[in-house]
Amino acid sequence: MSFASLGLRSELLSAIAEQQQFKRPYPIQRKVIPAILQGRDLLAIAKTGSGKTAGFILPLLQLIECQAPGERRRLKALVLVPTRELAAQVDDVARQLGCHLNPRVKTGAVFGGVAINPQMIQLKGIELLIATPGRLLELVGKNSVQLSTVATLVLDEADRLYEQDFQDEVQQILALLPEKRQNLLFSATFGADVERLATSQLTNPLRVEIKEQVSEAELITQQIYTVDPSRKGPFLRYLIKTGDWKQVLVFTSSQRRADNVTKKLLDNGISAATFHSGMSQGGRTAALTRFKAGELRVLVATDLAARGIDIQFLPHVVNYELPRSPNDYLHRIGRTGRAETAGVAVTLLCPEDLPHFKVIEKRLGHRLARIDTAELDLAAY
Repeated sequence: MSFASLGLRSELLSAIAEQQQFKRPYPIQRKVIPAILQGRDLLAIAKTGSGKTAGFILPLLQLIECQAPGERRRLKALVLVPTRELAAQVDDVARQLGCHLNPRVKTGAVFGGVAINPQMIQLKGIELLIATPGRLLELVGKNSVQLSTVATLVLDEADRLYEQDFQDEVQQILALLPEKRQNLLFSATFGADVERLATSQLTNPLRVEIKEQVSEAELITQQIYTVDPSRKGPFLRYLIKTGDWKQVLVFTSSQRRADNVTKKLLDNGISAATFHSGMSQGGRTAALTRFKAGELRVLVATDLAARGIDIQFLPHVVNYELPRSPNDYLHRIGRTGRAETAGVAVTLLCPEDLPHFKVIEKRLGHRLARIDTAELDLAAY
């Protein structure tokens, strides 16, 4: 199946052809694009990296572009997301895929952590807006944006919107929207909160659930190393140096640990930066940009980077510490093995981690082989 068979306009097809990652439609794109173009409500359960962003951006751009001239330059589509980085990323996708439309759909992203005045200015004539809930409500309070003309609402990463305690803000926003609208709900998991939201907001929705295929799982090689806690830092540096790793995303359980790991990497001549919510938005954006551009070998992050951050062709992910839940483990290792490119996910497993790791293995459905590192000489690292 080709993108042309999904009912998309030639200008969008031209933009798709210029994107390296879009060789053919992903399963979720094949299912949701025609449904959105038909105006249906949608409940989509799909993991990050499944292609869902393009799945809703492409039809939104087409629906807006087909508006009568008198309806243009009004806010027609609103995408709510849980993080600043995801807002910027979705906006980038919208700009790339809409580059050949004439006139172009005016898109923009608004989020906290940065000055609000420039965002207020860019909202004039906005047609497709990507926003975090808190900043959107600030802008509504300043009369910088009106939500009364929104025809389509997208709740992206809906489970995370609730995990990060945005439920009150989301309810306030829902109350400001027109009662008659198209609702698109995307979530990696379908817990009680998301189910209640879907029941209250969606009308006769098409339900789409994209389960990971075996071929996708096989793209990720999982390597589990048993290591004493005092040897974690040297062993990480050993892996990076002896393997000549050029780009690796390292996950820690806290901001403080991320800062400490980064400092040790820098002290040992390995270019690295941290990425966590304790940093300024400018600092986070700069670190992520440098990492994506290949200017940094290592990005040391908390679970802020586990979902919603798309780094194409990332070859290595390291669990320096285990995440809180099996789902978080899957989201972390899912940063690699994307866009049909193989990747390696490494986990550093300490003795005290074994009970929790067995819970993760139960979620995976199989036991992972351990590689013992006790005899490895790490004195030089």
